[in-house]
Amino acid sequence: MSGTYNHVLIVEDDKEIREGIKIYLKSQGYQVYQAADGVEGLEVINREEIHLAIVDIMMPRMDGITMTAKLREKYDFPVIFLSAKSEEVDKILGLNMGADDYVTKPFTPMELLARVNSQLRRYSRFMERLGAKEQQEHVYTVGGLELNEDTVEVTVDGELVKMTPIEYKILLLLMKNPGRVFSADEIYERVWNERAINTDTIMVHVRNIREKIEINPREPKYLKVVWGVGYKIEKQA
Repeated sequence: MSGTYNHVLIVEDDKEIREGIKIYLKSQGYQVYQAADGVEGLEVINREEIHLAIVDIMMPRMDGITMTAKLREKYDFPVIFLSAKSEEVDKILGLNMGADDYVTKPFTPMELLARVNSQLRRYSRFMERLGAKEQQEHVYTVGGLELNEDTVEVTVDGELVKMTPIEYKILLLLMKNPGRVFSADEIYERVWNERAINTDTIMVHVRNIREKIEINPREPKYLKVVWGVGYKIEKQA
């Protein structure tokens, strides 16, 4: 998704209102999509990248509440309801059905724009936090040692380190759980997905990993042996 969240969909059966909102939003730099009812609205959402929808409640074929309930099955962008009614019951019903805000007709373009700007700011922050979280979930960092699960790369102080698939899998297991000690049996079973029989191979792989990631393999900073127990990646302050 792009860094600028400015694709707005207007779903309104009254063409005059729809056109009026479109002209105003376009003048403020928004890219505007239009639909005359909920069915059309969902078609546009499935076809285009939409960041916010302004949805009229009362429409033919499919009303705004039904449309919003359907789009919420897949999408989390903000929805602002438009309604000619101002009863509190409608507002509660509307917001419970997945809308984020509510504007009662008649409204001024400035009022609607303020709501649009506010919701898109919130959505933009939400998406940035989500992106940062996803990024962090796939990158494991311990001091100067970094493992990126997406690119399947290991770097030490920014320098790329070549690893065999087995070495990589062992390091990934340990880096996902910094500070936790894994026995040779447990490492074998997790990495090879079979019952541990000969775990001497683990010692060899650990020695090879150390040669690659430690400045001084004899005094390891990252991959430590806990004698008689197993191996761990040391947590770094």
